[in-house]
Amino acid sequence: MRNRNTRRAPLLAAGLAATAALSALNPTTAFFAASKSSDASTAMDPLRQYTQQKLQWERCDAKGPGTFQCATLKVPLDYSDPGGKTIGLAISRLKTGSTKERRGVLLLNPGGPGAPGLHLPADPLMEFPAEVKRRYDLVGFDLRGAGQSTPVSCGLTAEEQSDQPYKAETFAKDVDRVRTVAEKCRAKAGDQLPHLTTRNSARDMDVIRAVLGEKRISYLGISYGTYLGAVYMQLFPQRADRIVLDSATDPTRIYRGMFQDMAKAAEQAFTRWTVWTARRHKTYGLGDTPAKVRETYWDLIARVDREPIAFEGQTLTGDGIRADNRTFFHVRKAAERIAKLKKAAEGKNPAPSGTPGQAEESDDNYASIAWSVMCADTRTWSRDPERYRREAIRDRARFPLYGDFAATITPCAFWKRGSEPQTKVANKVGALITQNEWDSQTPLFAGQAMHRALRGSRMLTVAGGEGHGVLYAPNGNACADKAATAYLTTGRLPAKDLTCRATTGQN
Repeated sequence: MRNRNTRRAPLLAAGLAATAALSALNPTTAFFAASKSSDASTAMDPLRQYTQQKLQWERCDAKGPGTFQCATLKVPLDYSDPGGKTIGLAISRLKTGSTKERRGVLLLNPGGPGAPGLHLPADPLMEFPAEVKRRYDLVGFDLRGAGQSTPVSCGLTAEEQSDQPYKAETFAKDVDRVRTVAEKCRAKAGDQLPHLTTRNSARDMDVIRAVLGEKRISYLGISYGTYLGAVYMQLFPQRADRIVLDSATDPTRIYRGMFQDMAKAAEQAFTRWTVWTARRHKTYGLGDTPAKVRETYWDLIARVDREPIAFEGQTLTGDGIRADNRTFFHVRKAAERIAKLKKAAEGKNPAPSGTPGQAEESDDNYASIAWSVMCADTRTWSRDPERYRREAIRDRARFPLYGDFAATITPCAFWKRGSEPQTKVANKVGALITQNEWDSQTPLFAGQAMHRALRGSRMLTVAGGEGHGVLYAPNGNACADKAATAYLTTGRLPAKDLTCRATTGQN
């Protein structure tokens, strides 16, 4: 998985009137005019050097389609100081082949925060229908600090990137570990950290819009990308065209609450899985009642904690199994996985050398930018380690599957504050929100919270839908895809909230 308000400055009455007029058009421009510039022309257009830059488009991939092009544009690191340090933003586009039917651009974000988005327009796993491709240039980008966009690297080890549960005997060590993560990031990227925020990424999106010569942009964001889209809608309501938010977060729970909601949803998915699996005891041999399936699972966790096993190229402990909160996304896949893990534990496969539960590969940039955004976006992270301890103990009791992972201490306890307060999302801009019923990463109740915050939105729920992400996926939901395509191509939202039914083999 895994914002801020404007500053105040003394102005003459005439300046205040000008700023009020600007605010109705562009809250970011008003922010600059009010906070920085005394020069009239600069105050009226402080982003001119960015919004009017000319891009040098080149082929993204020699093996890819020639129409898939990439470029790098410059944006200010600190939008309150547009004349200061700049960073690069890598963007891509796959142009529509229909000039007659073209409406504009469809900006894409895959989530994270920090997942690379440059590849999305030509990603074979994103099956955009022909009607969408005829109406939009598909535009991808790497979030500021991520991928090819002046990437942030904290130099984190695999252990420093890993998720660890709360344990009384290791908590002091865990506090030191996350403090080290924060210190490493401060040492290597200190001047950037306060500005690696969703609010600034939304401003980056508006620079992309201007550079591409568009008055408005359409947008498809997945997971964290739904929050980014909602913040854009909040800052630039007149610039938002057709907005689709797939697998939405709760904008009031960014981000600690979001983790704790994952623990609640994981427990719900686990309970559902025990019922489903008990009915198929002859196939999986995990128990013929939900209680027995639950007992089998927890016996496995205890056994593998005592004696780690080799599984799919990793050394796994019980905590390592629990760390993957996606396990129970799909009941069938979960049953198959747990049955295999049980056999591996019973076979006492010798564990390979290495740290138990540690993946062989790591991604320092992804971890670095993810923590950077999540820590800087909100000022609600506690600075008190004892609060994390108390909440982890409480949540382990309430949500034993993942609660101690979700509530334990993170690097944000020691992170430098972001440059602005968190964005409050509350507007009437139109949007379509799509949500699977059994997504435990962005739970249905989180999507419903986004729906309440975006009062102009409609919500489409896939009843019985499993997994994270609804739209335009291989073996996806045709009903949901049809509704999203109708909105993107006509601009008409459904008259009321919709429900689609999950199909066999979906996701």
